[in-house]
Amino acid sequence: MMTIAIMQPYFFPYIGYWQLIHAVNRFVICDDVNYITGGWINRNRILINGDPAYITMPLSHASQNKHICRISLLPGPVWQNQMVKSIEHAYRRAPFFAVVFPVVERLIRHEAENLSDYLTYQLQTMVTFMGINTEFVMTSRCYKNAHLSGQARVLDICRREGATTYINPQGGRTLYATEAFRAEGLDLHFIVMRPLPYKQRASWFVPYLSIIDALMEIGPVEIMHHLMNYDLI
Repeated sequence: MMTIAIMQPYFFPYIGYWQLIHAVNRFVICDDVNYITGGWINRNRILINGDPAYITMPLSHASQNKHICRISLLPGPVWQNQMVKSIEHAYRRAPFFAVVFPVVERLIRHEAENLSDYLTYQLQTMVTFMGINTEFVMTSRCYKNAHLSGQARVLDICRREGATTYINPQGGRTLYATEAFRAEGLDLHFIVMRPLPYKQRASWFVPYLSIIDALMEIGPVEIMHHLMNYDLI
């Protein structure tokens, strides 16, 4: 059986994104689609002094008219130093700081000009760190089907990969028709994250933060319980 998910690459994404990666055999990084301003491609949130705050990776001439794979990072190391210091200050007393911080720092300082390459390297490194066995494929390197969109493109990728199951975040339930997937011999499922609070550096639990927060607090072993805490519908 071959289970597939397709998503844009995100910057240190939240637990739900990693649940989707963990749920499939092959994760397709959709990087030849337009960049989204104000999304999660180059930013995320951590806790700073108990409050959620953004960490943002600056880009060079980013535009919603450009594909993600055509966008470059703003040259470092100024923004990298600032981001590393912010994370260090926020989590230096966290239980797993000594284990997690060196990995996060190395990924932030990773030398890559291209946004897609930078994020793909980050995702691949993090799955190894968390013990997830999932293969990655980049759409810009493999399929040459950017002329297709939506459901048609998903079905085309699933055919080429010999997929038996396609899993999508629950927010996409209105985008896909079960009958169209069934006609291709594919099962269509949606992943639903179950809330599982953990102890944070805040007076109340703040959900949907960057994976950095969870790893700092519970570590790369305990995180697996959270990655498996979902339902498929």
